[in-house]
Amino acid sequence: MKTKGAGPMVKTINNPSAHVHRFAHPNVHYTVADSLMRYAEFLGYGDLHIKIDEKTGLKAIVAVHNLNRGPAIGGCRLATYQTIDKAMEDALRLGYMMSYKAAINNLPHGGGKAVLIKPRVIKDRDAYFEKFGEFVNELGGRYITAVDSGTSPLEMDIIARRTPYVTCTTKSGIDSDPSPLTALGVRRALEAAVKFKLGRDSLEGVHVAIQGAGHVGYHLAKGLKALGAKLTVADVNLKALQRCIEEFEVNVCHPDEIYDIEADVFAPCALGAVLNRDTIKRLKTKIVAGAANNQLAHHHYGTILLERGILYAPDFLINAGGLIHVAVIYDHGDMNRSLEQINNIYHTVYDIFERSAHEHIATNDIAEKIAKDRLG
Repeated sequence: MKTKGAGPMVKTINNPSAHVHRFAHPNVHYTVADSLMRYAEFLGYGDLHIKIDEKTGLKAIVAVHNLNRGPAIGGCRLATYQTIDKAMEDALRLGYMMSYKAAINNLPHGGGKAVLIKPRVIKDRDAYFEKFGEFVNELGGRYITAVDSGTSPLEMDIIARRTPYVTCTTKSGIDSDPSPLTALGVRRALEAAVKFKLGRDSLEGVHVAIQGAGHVGYHLAKGLKALGAKLTVADVNLKALQRCIEEFEVNVCHPDEIYDIEADVFAPCALGAVLNRDTIKRLKTKIVAGAANNQLAHHHYGTILLERGILYAPDFLINAGGLIHVAVIYDHGDMNRSLEQINNIYHTVYDIFERSAHEHIATNDIAEKIAKDRLG
């Protein structure tokens, strides 16, 4: 069968150079920097600040995503990165996430993140973090720094010598591990989901399959067990798994089998992007509520969960306990107010569940719209 005009089409397909006219700049070879800039634009940034200090070895990136609700707040991460672009991508992604966490939980802050590219040796730790403090101070309050992976209240104390725009110092009384507070927010969201989906006011006998027994997973298991929940836990870290077995008498399974466990709730508390087409098909739970970031491998998978009748508690809303705590302590210095706001995650997520059921829209879509509206 011949198709009219097929000759030129075949010629074009067989000649890759014929496609050149599709590009606005045929002679330009796009770089990693171009990709990062497009990524920043896609996320709706914002500021990106870089500081290099040869004397101390400081190579710092501060990503300020949004300031419409107030100064950006987010942790200071000290980590090893193979390439500078990976560090910048991390800062951009995490700062963006902080904005959404702050907005959906109604904090008077935008989101930001500091990434310090860890040198092989930090010769003078005090000088290193003092220099970072000076960098934060130069930003004039646009960014408030806090504890994150690789840093502790001791480093925040050093930073505080050079800037007031810091929280999580030893004077603030904040523990270096935010995991218990993150776990508290996740547990309250899980309780809201159980109430909404199962009609139960108690977690007594509710079966929760926890993926990941690390810092947050451990504290979540501890809180759930205290309320009478039945637990099945999986983790590649056998030491972390053994700790849960000894302390909580949990059931365990192979990490890949956690998706197949017949339970009331699946709680992802390890890696992101664990909910994809294949794993969602395998789920035998009515609720997904966990602490991991970016649980959905694709935004659309929230709709697939909805269509399958699985209630999804949006991750960036329910795992924001640590952020809420440092923000409230910085703004008000009030531990009770912090706990009250973390506990309020229950009501925030319950309202989203009701709206999702009424409008038949995925919970993550609703949560993201609320956050975007609040970010202006």
